[in-house]
Amino acid sequence: MKRTRIRENDRSPDRWLSVEEVGEYLGVSRDTVYRWVRDRQLPGRSVGRLWKFKKDDIDRWVEAGGENRDAARGTNGEEPLADQETS
Repeated sequence: MKRTRIRENDRSPDRWLSVEEVGEYLGVSRDTVYRWVRDRQLPGRSVGRLWKFKKDDIDRWVEAGGENRDAARGTNGEEPLADQETS
């Protein structure tokens, strides 16, 4: 995987990050970033054929539980039911 570094003068929170930069920042592969985008989990914007991300949005997503937040929900986006009794 090609290493992409966020230049020191480009660390402003309002700068848009590429898929490669997000992957490096989170320590995951490009494929994982694209899977999160495809599954509508990772907050990002499509710019033509490219995806761009705000670092602050990524940080908030991680702090909120990242991919585990959505995986813990039911398929309809609702919170899972706790210990249901069966009759």
